[in-house]
Amino acid sequence: MRHPDSQDTRSRLLDAAAGLIAESPGESVSLRAVCGEVGVTLPTLYHFFGSKAGLLDAVTEHGYALYLAAKRPYDPAEDPIEHIRWGWDAHFAFGIDNPGLYVLMYGQIVPGRNPNSKQRVASMVLCATEAAESSGRLVVTADQAAAHVLAAVIGVTLRQVADGTEDHALSVAMREATIAAICGSPNAAPKDSDDLAGSAARLRSVLRASTNVPMSPPEAALLDHWLLQLASG
Repeated sequence: MRHPDSQDTRSRLLDAAAGLIAESPGESVSLRAVCGEVGVTLPTLYHFFGSKAGLLDAVTEHGYALYLAAKRPYDPAEDPIEHIRWGWDAHFAFGIDNPGLYVLMYGQIVPGRNPNSKQRVASMVLCATEAAESSGRLVVTADQAAAHVLAAVIGVTLRQVADGTEDHALSVAMREATIAAICGSPNAAPKDSDDLAGSAARLRSVLRASTNVPMSPPEAALLDHWLLQLASG
């Protein structure tokens, strides 16, 4: 018979493991330490996760859940290249803020294995590159562009995590070089500030991502509506 608080015990074990990994990024986590945090024995941990690998897989999925919760899907009203810029910066920030989880998500490679959560991240990038391809912004296919973006942002983020640094200038330089590569130099730079539709789309993107907009929900909704109209030309 299942113990009534078994799901709570599993969640606490998962949180404990994630906490220990966050405290010592890249280091092996002790199962006894995880159990000690929760006050259970090793057989209890094995009951829920089967093995250390099973526990780490669950923590990895937990990391992707946090990552995806902070992301937002591509909005057709947005400039797709600006959305790629926003997505790159959000990805880099997540890795810097969560180095232990990030190493599990992107630094532990098993050939041929591609978790569903990782595929969801890739599909979000592909959605933006497909929009860019449809509008004639790319010099490569949407699939190639998405693969290029992911390979570059994962590489620069892992490098920063490994070095224990936070070089935003390097991330931005890599981001712009990647965009230039998939768009071609003429389309790589952000739109000029006097481009009303582009400026409205970028401002709408920033406001929708912000959690600290100094206005009421009705005011925010009205502003979003106006910006959408301007962005749509």
